Amino acid sequence: LQKSLNETFGADKYSEARKEVLTNMFSRPMQMALYFCTGVLGDETLFRHYALNVPFYTHFTSPIRRYADVIVHRLLSASLGAGSPIKLDKEAIQRQADHCNDRKMASKRVQELSADLFFAIFVRVR
Repeated sequence: LQKSLNETFGADKYSEARKEVLTNMFSRPMQMALYFCTGVLGDETLFRHYALNVPFYTHFTSPIRRYADVIVHRLLSASLGAGSPIKLDKEAIQRQADHCNDRKMASKRVQELSADLFFAIFVRVR
């Protein structure tokens, strides 16, 4: 698949853009991660990471990147006793997680529509 894609990208001024669009289209079927507050979910099997095969998993990046990562950093820091406790109940944290999920889904949808448009133009030109 990678060899076939590399041949499709070409070597013109749009090759990098084609590479981005096609790579995105092939990764689209993968399930998107969701933010949630563990305190509102009773089933601990939902905390696992399927691909890594670990029962408890959390993911975050630099807290300057996304608000959800700021919340995760603060919660982890508080749970380890390194930071002050969060003054939100679990339902409020879940509402924040739901909002972050909604915004992430909307962003992904716009990205997909943009890729679809570029792909349609690519197919039309080719």
